[in-house]
Amino acid sequence: MSIDNNRVEREAKHFAVGRKNFLFCHTESGANSSAVLYSIVETCKVNGVNPTQYLTYLFGQLAHVPSDLEPLMPWNFEQD
Repeated sequence: MSIDNNRVEREAKHFAVGRKNFLFCHTESGANSSAVLYSIVETCKVNGVNPTQYLTYLFGQLAHVPSDLEPLMPWNFEQD
């Protein structure tokens, strides 16, 4: 068993760096939007999907919101 937790510290670093940015959310809806965006990006990473490519695709698809969002999930995304 490893004595350090470098992997965990690297994953948490993004939130520590963004902490000052969170001060500018100002509203509950702004904080909610930030949380949703972080969740999408982290889900992309876990599924081996490039977050930039996925978000570009997702925003293009959400011009008209479909009733079934399952096909738009990161685990169903086909990268180029």
